[in-house]
Amino acid sequence: MTTPRPWCAFFLAADLLSLAACGGGPSSITPPPADFHKLEHIVFIVKENRTYDHYFGTYPGGDGVTSGTLSTSAVIPLGHTPDHTPCDPNHTWKGALTAIDGGKMDGFNLTNPQCTLADGVTPLNYSQMQQVDIPNYWAYAQNFVLSDRMFSSLTGPSFPNHLYTIAAQSAGVINNPHNQPTGSPWGCDSPAQALVDVLDSQGVQTEVFPCFDIPTLADTMETAGVSWRYYAPSQGQSGYAWSTFDAIRHIRQGPLWQTNVVPTSQFILDAQNGTLPAVSWIVSGDTSEHPPDSTCRGENWTVQQINAVMQGPQWDSTAIFVTWDDFGGFYDHVPPPKLDQFGFGPRVPLLIISPYAKKGFISHTQYEFSSFLTLVEKRFKLPNLGGRDVQANDMLDSFDFTHAAGAPLILPVRTCP
Repeated sequence: MTTPRPWCAFFLAADLLSLAACGGGPSSITPPPADFHKLEHIVFIVKENRTYDHYFGTYPGGDGVTSGTLSTSAVIPLGHTPDHTPCDPNHTWKGALTAIDGGKMDGFNLTNPQCTLADGVTPLNYSQMQQVDIPNYWAYAQNFVLSDRMFSSLTGPSFPNHLYTIAAQSAGVINNPHNQPTGSPWGCDSPAQALVDVLDSQGVQTEVFPCFDIPTLADTMETAGVSWRYYAPSQGQSGYAWSTFDAIRHIRQGPLWQTNVVPTSQFILDAQNGTLPAVSWIVSGDTSEHPPDSTCRGENWTVQQINAVMQGPQWDSTAIFVTWDDFGGFYDHVPPPKLDQFGFGPRVPLLIISPYAKKGFISHTQYEFSSFLTLVEKRFKLPNLGGRDVQANDMLDSFDFTHAAGAPLILPVRTCP
C-alpha cells in the first residue's frame, strides 16, 4: 500500500472522495526524451463546448465526418453552424449518455429536438463549421499539431471536466451546480443552497455543496517549487464559473487564491514581458465559444493569447495546448472508450502549438485532460495525483525536441459576422 504524501493527510480527513487521488509515486513509466528540458513553459487554454467533428470534421487526414446518424438510424448531412448559435445544446450527464447511446453515437437528436438550424429541420447538434469559419484554428493545425483522439475526461458538462484539468479527477462530480440563480459561481463561492450531483464508487448518486478538498496539480507544484498561475475572469465577470480553483476549498480560502489565481487579461502582459510561470491555465468569459456566443470572437481571443506568447521572449521554450472542455451537445461519430464510470466523454478538438511541435502532424494517440497533467508531472519530475494522470498518455508523440526551435506563426484577428 502506498503511503499518502504529507499534504494528502488533510485532504483524506476532510473529504473521502480524495482517497483515490493520494496515491503518489513517479508520474510515468516511460522516460522522457533527453531534450525535454527545452520545454520550460506549458500553457493550457481551455475553451468551451465543441467536438472534433463540429470544428475539424472536414480537415484533411483527420478522422472526421460530414454526416451523422439519428436515433431513427437515418443518416443526414451535417448542417452549417452559424457563428452565433440559436441555442445552447443539452450537454448534461444524462444528455451525454443519451447522445452516446452505448457507443452507437446516434442519440444527439434526442437531447434538443426543439433546437434547429435556420431551415427549421436540421438539429443544431448535427452541424459543423468549415475552414472558412475558423481559418486560424485550421492554420494552427496545418503548421503545428491537431489531435483527432482527444476525449473529454467525463461524460458530461463543463464543471466536472474543468476539475479534471487541474486534478485528474472530478471528486465524483458529474454535472454543473444547480439549485442556484443563473450566472452564480460554481464552487466555494456558490450560494449556500447550491448543489451538485456526485457519483460514488458504488454508482450511488447524491447531491453536495460544490466545494471540495482534493489534491491538485497546483499542490504538487507548490511542494516542488514549480511556478504556476490560473488566469481566469474575476468574481462577478462572465466566465467566473470556469475559474475552477474556486471549487478547491484549500486554495479558494487560502493565500494561493490571491497570489496565483489572476485576471485573464494578465496573461498577455506576462507573455509579452517574459514572466510566464512554468505552468499556466487560461479560461475566458464571452470569448470562450460557449454557445450561443460567437466562434469568431472566441477564435480572435485565442489568437491574441498565442500571438502574445509567440512575440514574447519565452516562445522558444513554450508549448501551448488549446482544447475545449466538453462536447457541448454537438455531434461526434467516434464512440468514447469506457475507461471507468465517469468517462470518457465525446471527442473535443486539441491543438498543440510549440516550436517543437511536429509540423502539420495529426496525432491519433488517445488523450484526455489528464494528459496535460501527466506531461507536466513528467517534465518537472512531480509525483502523480493517483488519478487518471497515472495512465493518461503524455502527448510527447506530438513533439520533436531534436531540432532547433521552430518559427512563430503570427496570425491576424478577423472581422466577425
